[in-house]
Amino acid sequence: MAATETALINGPDGPIELIIDTPAQVRGIALVCHPHPLFHGSNTNKVAHTLARVFRDLGYAALRPNFRGVGKSVGAHDHGGAETEDMLAVISWAQSRWGGLPLALGGFSFGAYVQTRVAARLAEGVTPAGRIVLVGTAAGTVTGARSYTTEPVPDDTLVIHGEADETVALANVMEWAAPQELPVVVVPGADHFFHGKLHIIRKIIERAWKPL
Repeated sequence: MAATETALINGPDGPIELIIDTPAQVRGIALVCHPHPLFHGSNTNKVAHTLARVFRDLGYAALRPNFRGVGKSVGAHDHGGAETEDMLAVISWAQSRWGGLPLALGGFSFGAYVQTRVAARLAEGVTPAGRIVLVGTAAGTVTGARSYTTEPVPDDTLVIHGEADETVALANVMEWAAPQELPVVVVPGADHFFHGKLHIIRKIIERAWKPL
């Protein structure tokens, strides 16, 4: 039976708070990252929640950490640097619990940006991410003049973006994706938070990734 639990694990600078959605049979591990912590982003965000539930239904134990400074996660916001180290610590903890199962990464907005950094670090080791899905990826200059140098990702990464995204312009994501020849799935009429269109995210992922 599927279950949801919360946990506090040890991170580089202190506890990291997690929500864990576990399927009846765990066939993989998925790390899901939420949007910007300085703009009310947390692991209960609806897009992050949708990603976690889709991964769970595909057989992954889906872990949703709170970034440092959010909820019970200790530390100060570090624009993606220390957050990357924290996420690697979460992956290590998950692998100590479930072993060397296939690893997936999912992220929304700032969380997608962090996941590009995590994927790059994992690619340097022996256990690269097998599957990656990025939604509303923070790339280039976004609302509030924040600027993101978003890392390249594997060519089978699933990138989903809203046509009417008012926070991260679709043009920014296309500019990031073009040199990589990376397809982008555009959801017509969707804003940054995919209001009324979360079910489309689910359908896109389910169609792209069959159960393990």
